[in-house]
Amino acid sequence: MIPPSDISPQDQARILSEALPHMQRYDEETIVIKYGGHAMGEEHLARQFASDIVLLEQTAINPVVVHGGGPQIATMLQRLGIKSEFAAGLRITDAAAIEIVEMVLAGSINKQIVGYINAAGGKAVGLCGKDGNMVTASKATRVTVDSGSNIEKVIDLGFVGEPDRVDLTLLNQLIGHELIPVLAPLASSVDGQTYNVNADTFAGAVAGALKAKRLLLLTDVPGVLDKSKKLIPELSIKDARKLIADGTISGGMIPKVETCIYSLEAGVEGVVILDGKTPHAVLLELFTNQGTGTLMHK
Repeated sequence: MIPPSDISPQDQARILSEALPHMQRYDEETIVIKYGGHAMGEEHLARQFASDIVLLEQTAINPVVVHGGGPQIATMLQRLGIKSEFAAGLRITDAAAIEIVEMVLAGSINKQIVGYINAAGGKAVGLCGKDGNMVTASKATRVTVDSGSNIEKVIDLGFVGEPDRVDLTLLNQLIGHELIPVLAPLASSVDGQTYNVNADTFAGAVAGALKAKRLLLLTDVPGVLDKSKKLIPELSIKDARKLIADGTISGGMIPKVETCIYSLEAGVEGVVILDGKTPHAVLLELFTNQGTGTLMHK
């Protein structure tokens, strides 16, 4: 990125002029940004991300940040000697682990992001899905098939949840009032049990309920890749399902794309999977003609 002092006044004016139509497109619109645990690893990038979020709010866009924290949770569990296993792409979260997950997600990570946004001139509010009954969840289960016997097996993921309902009462008090919600993906069941929710799934549920203009899933890959490992810049729901069926979309990208499909069907206008480690990735996607990552639409 060229330092501002090295940009001529003419170039500054040209950049602003080219960005203006994009700013007008998103004026007063809600953008949900899922900020992945891998994307927030380096402090200078985290502070840059925070500055970009403040810029969105100051240009009359309503950003809502949902963050993950998988690497940070793993580090803390290891430090405390608590074993952690994965099944079907999700962390098995037992009674000991859920306390650590809540401490890391709703505590240290959430407040760090809030601090960075506030230091950049914003007014961030750190919350999780439990606050104001924002997100109600139920216990998640996954089914795997044994390759040898072809017998299905139900996996108990412990305190891992799936969103059932999103109550917008609290978010509606914040959005559009110069406040930036920063949400940790934790939710309660109807009887008050805490559940760890996959951050992509959580962001998709919130974006769908808000009928967001865009959902941006910041991750550690450029987007959806074809079989030649080249970026696919644009996908329809129909195209995405074909690529899942033929194996082009596989592994951890499948749940991300399924979240995209869910969000689009729930009313989000467009969803983008993009590399959160790219400097100013959010601004490049929203304010330039080229964009970045893979845009999915109906």
